[in-house]
Amino acid sequence: TQISSIQTVMEEEVKKDKYLVESDTTKDRDDVAPIYAQAAMVVIEPSTGKVVGCVGQLGEKTTSRGQNRATQSTRSTGSAFKPLSTIIPGIEEGVITAATIYDDTRTIFNKGTAQEYKPKNYNGFSTLRTIRNATTTSQNIPFIKAVAEIGPEKSLEYLKKMGISTLDDVNDATLPMAIGGLTYGVSPLEMAAAYASIANNGTYIKPTFYSKVEDADGKIVLEPKQTTERVCSEDTAYIVKDILTSVITGSQGYGGTASYCKISGMDVAVKTGTTNGDVDRWLCGFTNYYAAATWFGFDEQEYV
Repeated sequence: TQISSIQTVMEEEVKKDKYLVESDTTKDRDDVAPIYAQAAMVVIEPSTGKVVGCVGQLGEKTTSRGQNRATQSTRSTGSAFKPLSTIIPGIEEGVITAATIYDDTRTIFNKGTAQEYKPKNYNGFSTLRTIRNATTTSQNIPFIKAVAEIGPEKSLEYLKKMGISTLDDVNDATLPMAIGGLTYGVSPLEMAAAYASIANNGTYIKPTFYSKVEDADGKIVLEPKQTTERVCSEDTAYIVKDILTSVITGSQGYGGTASYCKISGMDVAVKTGTTNGDVDRWLCGFTNYYAAATWFGFDEQEYV
């Protein structure tokens, strides 16, 4: 299903020296080989589930062996998970709207219990914020409060419909899940497919890398089994799309965290994600044509 023009652009991009960030564990040492940051990206056609481009490492590809980080590596998603864990189920279940207001102040959840949780915002606490506005600047508190109302178990139901296969039904049915606090993380492939379900008006299509396999006589011997699942209504998907455009355009005087992704004359909807300690960096989103997920970080977690 690869589109060569897209694949070529991706492969040329990952060769660029600007992504070569060396690990602090090897920097200024002559006795060990340098360790560099890595990256992975998947691009999907939402209406078909076809993977049109995929890269699983930085640098020039010299072998097909080894781990493909795009399909085989699961990572903490950070705030890139918020549209999936919170906005979609919240709107579909009638718990929130784009204009629902939460107080973005210091909050202790499950206070005095074994599950006591004291989340922070990377950019500090603020004031009353709508869901749209909180998405724009990626505040944490409003999304955790929203999932507390939705119910973490209900969020997991929706996440499974979006093809997230690495969920732990017990350990992930918690409030940190709202902002990407997962036991095992998610692969770039599954993140791209989940965002593609929003772009595809609320319908998930299992991604595929091929359309068919034929033998020497032209007989089809293998075809992909692409399951589909209605995740949410078209109305909900439309609202989520609109909210995610605010991450680029800004909202109510707040600049979006991905304003650099603006494309003149084209609608772009995205969400950024950064995990604790800045060890994983994500950008997930879509245009009217393609959905994509990109991860950047070290194989062994450290600041990037």
